[in-house]
Amino acid sequence: MRNGELKLSTKEQKEKGMALRGRTPNKKEIAHMSKVADLGCIVCRNNGFITPAEIHHTEGKTQKNAHLKVLPLCFYHHRMGGDKNPISRHPHKKLFEEAYGTEKELLEQVDKLLEKENLYDDFDNLPF
Repeated sequence: MRNGELKLSTKEQKEKGMALRGRTPNKKEIAHMSKVADLGCIVCRNNGFITPAEIHHTEGKTQKNAHLKVLPLCFYHHRMGGDKNPISRHPHKKLFEEAYGTEKELLEQVDKLLEKENLYDDFDNLPF
């Protein structure tokens, strides 16, 4: 918080739609979500583009390991609200999955991409 800024109460945050619903992520979860976001939007990536991503929780934010079951989606594919291309996950889950694959399929793809990147974290494991 900066000097002179007032901290909003939880009630005020909820009224302004600013309250973070669910359990606060731990360090491991924060690191995972950061790596996922660094991949860029998975839908755009599958279409040959690289775009900044925000995190989409596939199972909400309250369940155990919910912060580890996340997809990287750009603003348009995450919550813009469009039912035509680009189709937004919120509120058009069915259309989104018909067009781009199920959340489970996309999660599997993200996990494979993260595994591939982890192979190269150690320079001794480079294939050349």
